[in-house]
Amino acid sequence: MWQYEKRLEYPVQVTCPDVKFAKLVITQYGGPDGELSASLRYLNQRYSMPTKEAKAILTDIGTEEMAHMEMIAALVYKLTEGADPKDFEAAGWGGQWAQHDSGLFWTDANGVPWTAKYIACLGDPITDLTEDMAAEQKARATYEHLIAATEDPLAKATLRFLWQREVVHFQRFGETLNAVQEHLCGKHMWMGQEMK
Repeated sequence: MWQYEKRLEYPVQVTCPDVKFAKLVITQYGGPDGELSASLRYLNQRYSMPTKEAKAILTDIGTEEMAHMEMIAALVYKLTEGADPKDFEAAGWGGQWAQHDSGLFWTDANGVPWTAKYIACLGDPITDLTEDMAAEQKARATYEHLIAATEDPLAKATLRFLWQREVVHFQRFGETLNAVQEHLCGKHMWMGQEMK
């Protein structure tokens, strides 16, 4: 189904390590509005979509979100490269070092582990696509917060790329929602129920 290219979708670079900023960025790895949640949400929801086009959009965006998770992982790794336990402790992230060293783990910025509660799938295409649009807006806002939280121009460039992709995904989901609504109306269906 997938063809994996051994390169990031966008080059990830940092000016210098910054463990304190890495602690914030990790939320897009395993936080409620992060890339893991998005990829799993979309790749799961695609099965209940009523059209091939809607299934394809969810598959395409879901796989791209996996690429974004890879970019976030690379960014966190570069921000922590060469850091020792004292650096992690100084950044208020000593628990990360104690449990994972410099290994990545799916958490938010407060250290709360990822949970399946972050994703939704009701099986109703209109509800799910509306949820997807909201998820993209929350991710967009989080990227804006992260961009404002650093002075590193290279890290900002990566985050701006990801921000732009959230905007595009929101637009694609909006177009798909319109098409699915038209499809359901044409079948005399609404919200999964036949209208008599």
